[in-house]
Amino acid sequence: MNNYKVNEQGFYGEYGGAFIPEMLYPNVEELKKQYLQIINTADFQKEFNELLKNYVGRPNPLYFAKRLSAKYQTNIYLKREDLNHTGSHKINNTIGQILLAKQLGKTRIIAETGAGQHGVATATVCALMNLQCVVYMGEIDMQRQAPNVSRMKMLGAEVIPAKSGSQTLKDATNEAIRDWINNPENTYYIIGSVVGPHPYPDMVARFQSVISKEIKTQLKEQTGNENPNYVIACVGGGSNAIGAFYHFLDEPSVKLIATEAAGMGIDTNKTAASLKVGSPGIIHGSRTYLMQTADGQIIEPYSISAGLDYPGIGPIHAYLNDTQRVDYINITDKEALSAGFMLTQTEGIIPALESAHAFAVLDKKKFEKNDIVVINLSGRGDKDLATYISEL
Repeated sequence: MNNYKVNEQGFYGEYGGAFIPEMLYPNVEELKKQYLQIINTADFQKEFNELLKNYVGRPNPLYFAKRLSAKYQTNIYLKREDLNHTGSHKINNTIGQILLAKQLGKTRIIAETGAGQHGVATATVCALMNLQCVVYMGEIDMQRQAPNVSRMKMLGAEVIPAKSGSQTLKDATNEAIRDWINNPENTYYIIGSVVGPHPYPDMVARFQSVISKEIKTQLKEQTGNENPNYVIACVGGGSNAIGAFYHFLDEPSVKLIATEAAGMGIDTNKTAASLKVGSPGIIHGSRTYLMQTADGQIIEPYSISAGLDYPGIGPIHAYLNDTQRVDYINITDKEALSAGFMLTQTEGIIPALESAHAFAVLDKKKFEKNDIVVINLSGRGDKDLATYISEL
């Protein structure tokens, strides 16, 4: 059986590692040496779990979607990460990392954000813990996710636009890393997905694994069996997906499906499907699949969804793709928009455009009548209303 956990060097198979500038070596080394012993202490777990329960609102529901199930002639359950405080799965990870940052004695927090949900979640926990917060966000993303920019500012964060490159998530990440290099002593970088140098991919996966842990418990209560037939989630960097998959990776009977953003189509130059059109290389400190030219220059990604608009993918997903443990499917903008409207008008739930990519699988794959299908509804769609409405 495959071992899907990271090894001591920070690799999943041939993906991962810590390819970092010398200036960041002490920070990353400090984190690598201490993160497991800190997060596994009884005190840390107690505070983490209390905040998840009383502040975030966990466990959130595993909702049996009756009308959706009738429409697709199968049994569909929605894991309601959209009901978390701040509106997405991102808060699970920022709660964990802010507690870790405090243990390490850091006083200033930086983050990158695409759709703005991670930025909002980071600004939220900084307000909660009274720590300085700086969020880097691509200038284009700031325009298309304006409500989240306002939320971050109201929470007291400084939001700095990334004006280079495509002015989206990749460029925001570049700026955050630059800041970290310049302020290594007092600054902690809260990375929002299972990307970046080791130990970030493993650490973020552990904090997000609460999603699949709850799915197992809730399914057992509702169906008598803790394992579904399918778990489906969207993937950009891949944190909500790995959170939903984590406790099922060693359960071969559970089929796992992840949806990448195909944008205008994988045969166009307007896509973000890095597993389908990319190749192995190094981005933001880890070896993974990324969209690049023959001489290693990063190709600008495109997706209607700001949170999936990234030219790489978390190294664990690169490994799960190569070992065929997860089936990665690409979904176009058009398919995602259609699925978003379908869910809204069938169940009265407006999904984030990221999450809508996962629901598009329902029109691509036929499920059996007795199948139990869990879809991770990673975030709510308030931030995307302008995009949805422009398509009406």
